[in-house]
Amino acid sequence: LALMTLSGCKLAEVFNLSGNQSTMVTEGPVAATQWKLFMVTVYVTTFIFVVVGAVLAYTQIRFRAKDEAAEKSEPPPQGHGNPLIEIGLIAASVGLLVIIAIPTVRDIWYTHDVPEEEKGRAIDVTATGYQWWFKFEYPNEMVKLPAGGEAPLVTGNELVVPAGRPVRVHLRTIDVIHSFWIPKLAGKVDMMPNRANFLWFKANKPGYFYGQCAEYCGESHAIMKFRVIALDQADYDKWLANQKLPARTVNAQAAAPAEQPRVQFAALNLRDGRALAASPEFDANPFAAWKKMQEPEAGENAALVAQGRKLFQEKTCVSCHTVRGHEGMGITGPDLTRVGARSTIAAGVLENTSERLSQWL
Repeated sequence: LALMTLSGCKLAEVFNLSGNQSTMVTEGPVAATQWKLFMVTVYVTTFIFVVVGAVLAYTQIRFRAKDEAAEKSEPPPQGHGNPLIEIGLIAASVGLLVIIAIPTVRDIWYTHDVPEEEKGRAIDVTATGYQWWFKFEYPNEMVKLPAGGEAPLVTGNELVVPAGRPVRVHLRTIDVIHSFWIPKLAGKVDMMPNRANFLWFKANKPGYFYGQCAEYCGESHAIMKFRVIALDQADYDKWLANQKLPARTVNAQAAAPAEQPRVQFAALNLRDGRALAASPEFDANPFAAWKKMQEPEAGENAALVAQGRKLFQEKTCVSCHTVRGHEGMGITGPDLTRVGARSTIAAGVLENTSERLSQWL
């Protein structure tokens, strides 16, 4: 009972449950509201458990057969019961349900949509689930296409938002049922075929948050992850302006390098937890690692970049992927424009390093 009076953060610390996808550590008003409602239910059901358990224990001890003669004696006369006690128990049950129902209805109303007073500050994002990755589209942020015209800004597996502002996420699926879940920011909502769903959340402060598909959607469901990166408004505006530009063109200034040694995919054992882990530096501060990746590395190998672009053109990459401003019109795979600035690859499973990218390819 003493533990039940602790806050979610305290419980997470006591039981070491404050991991990347802990629902006990809330970083936004929607998640905090859902956690508080959960704890109300825990308090009520714990009270019921204690009372019923105490009465049951008392009756078992008080009315047990105390000797062999008592065990063989006839049962006492059976009666209907006490009407006052029965009515009292019904009234108590209704009262306990009301205690749960009132905050439940209130919180359903609150989490249904962005509060009226904040709707003017909300941004809209369309999240589409694929087997097995997430596409994020910003319908109000348009980018110019090389062939002319405009289209909404699109990213893959990393949703970047401004901290302190509501985000309304329109949930869609291109194939089966998926479920959109950012444990520290908002609860699960399903992505249903032929049905429009949505949720909203707000990050209290800048940070790096882990998301997951929470509905079994096929053989790779367990590793269908994504990230939410919340930035200060100034940093978000800078990120947005950078994302709207076409992909950089790097001019080769030297002969193409020799062919790189092939890394066998067998070296990447997806059943090995270590293979899925990031580097210690990334694990220690993924938000800082993400920020560092937003600028091209100094001293990049221009010839190697040019060779990579040539391979992207010659291979079948362009049939599934797009690099805006360069090549490709594919829509079945993630948009790879500025993929080097994303902290993860393989639907959030692997850290985006040269070694991991080579293994994944």
